[in-house]
Amino acid sequence: MGRTVPTETLGIDCEFSGPEDGRPLVAVHGWPDDPHCWDGVLPALHDAGYRVVRPWLRGFGATRFRSPDTLRSGQIGALGRDLADLLEALDLRDVVLVGHDWGARAAYVVGALFPERVARIVALSAGHVTNRPDAALSWPLTHAYWYEWFVATERGRRAMREDRRAFCRYLWQAWSPGWSFPDAEFELAARAWENDDWPAITVHAYLHRWGEADGDPAYEGVERRLLGPAPVLRPTLVVHGAQDADNLPETTEGKDELFRAGYERVVLDGVGHFPPREAPAEVAKAILSGRPEA
Repeated sequence: MGRTVPTETLGIDCEFSGPEDGRPLVAVHGWPDDPHCWDGVLPALHDAGYRVVRPWLRGFGATRFRSPDTLRSGQIGALGRDLADLLEALDLRDVVLVGHDWGARAAYVVGALFPERVARIVALSAGHVTNRPDAALSWPLTHAYWYEWFVATERGRRAMREDRRAFCRYLWQAWSPGWSFPDAEFELAARAWENDDWPAITVHAYLHRWGEADGDPAYEGVERRLLGPAPVLRPTLVVHGAQDADNLPETTEGKDELFRAGYERVVLDGVGHFPPREAPAEVAKAILSGRPEA
């Protein structure tokens, strides 16, 4: 079942599934992906009694800005504020936040700055405090992030506008070298990138991350607090694929000091950047490993 949830900035398109009186779990997809990344994980979550909300991020699917004048920002502060606004609009409490890639980054922001409605976090394939211009980068990680520098060129920006399907297909293949995904699975996800705001948000996300573009002034306070760096205040489990060729596994190592309520990390052998798609049973098991007793 899908519906649009209005917030101050967006109309956020969401899918709802599982028992209507179940415990709330919000599962947020990454880039370039869509909420169908969780399809293989859903049955186990439903059986465990979770009511699952799967939003489309800003710039994806039918999620739309309420004003044409709003900056099409992809900065992490905006993604985090969007997620916090969604929890408030739905009046969800004691939420399990599950996020992959961009969704994980948004979950860290909520867990650090807006934790009141959150019980715990499960983050996949992305580390906390890795999205700032002064972040330390190994040369292998710098090489992996070539596409983030690519959008600083007009050629890269044109690729985001005109060749996004082929570009993202290459990234899916490169980031998970041992995974053969069905064409139909990719094509379903790719529909979410037909949103007219997707190229601008994608480009801004990476330019802002590396200090090459100004942020939206609306999120200046959020971004300033994140620079602390702001520790996550809810128990957090990170799941990372050992063969992730995008956000290398090193990006989630040794992060304990950034998590005030506990930090655990699970590395999945033989899995690349897309654990929910590549290893849904293992991801479901990890999510459910911290669930409270009914």
